[in-house]
Amino acid sequence: MVCLLLGMENILVAGANGTTGKKIVAILNESNNFRPIAMVRKEKQQAYFKAQNIETVLGDLEGDLSSVFNRPIDKVVFAAGSAGKNVLGVDQEGAKKLIDASKKANIRKFVMLSSMGADKPEEATQLQEYLKAKHNADEYLKTSGLDFSIVRPGSLTNEAALTTIELEGKLNKHGEISREDVAQTLVLTLDDTIASKATFEIIKGETLIGKALEKVS
Repeated sequence: MVCLLLGMENILVAGANGTTGKKIVAILNESNNFRPIAMVRKEKQQAYFKAQNIETVLGDLEGDLSSVFNRPIDKVVFAAGSAGKNVLGVDQEGAKKLIDASKKANIRKFVMLSSMGADKPEEATQLQEYLKAKHNADEYLKTSGLDFSIVRPGSLTNEAALTTIELEGKLNKHGEISREDVAQTLVLTLDDTIASKATFEIIKGETLIGKALEKVS
């Protein structure tokens, strides 16, 4: 399969096999600007994407990532997570490892799916270990020298997309948002002119996603 298509950017999606990751890959696959490369941990996970003619690459955030960038990749979306099984190894150290590999590969932008509450994990009454891991990964990205966007959604739901959100650097309130709307937001932030070196929170709201992102662009 030819890896480069004229005028399109190749986007590595870490955590592509997850619920949100699959939505990100699907949106990228329908885009005229981006081409997804689905990073999965196990060979058996490749079939889902290969059936849609989507390129895959094997990469284990707890292991060796050296072969992941043996292909042209322009930008990265980190949507991986351990589902609480190994937050230190995956959500924190795995993210750091991919950031380091991205830096060596001269990736142009790294979009991080974080979480509301990651700015002050010590204040959380639940998921404190997870939020601390996300906080440390976010801070590592900020100091990496890479261009980045850190997106911190509220509680994720499987509801249908609204295509509208509420966005602020700090919302000072909690709320829910659909995985579909989070995925749309992440894909839009891949644009070089949107949310460069920006960190922001999102929940469902009444402003079109593209319009809301003007606050951080």
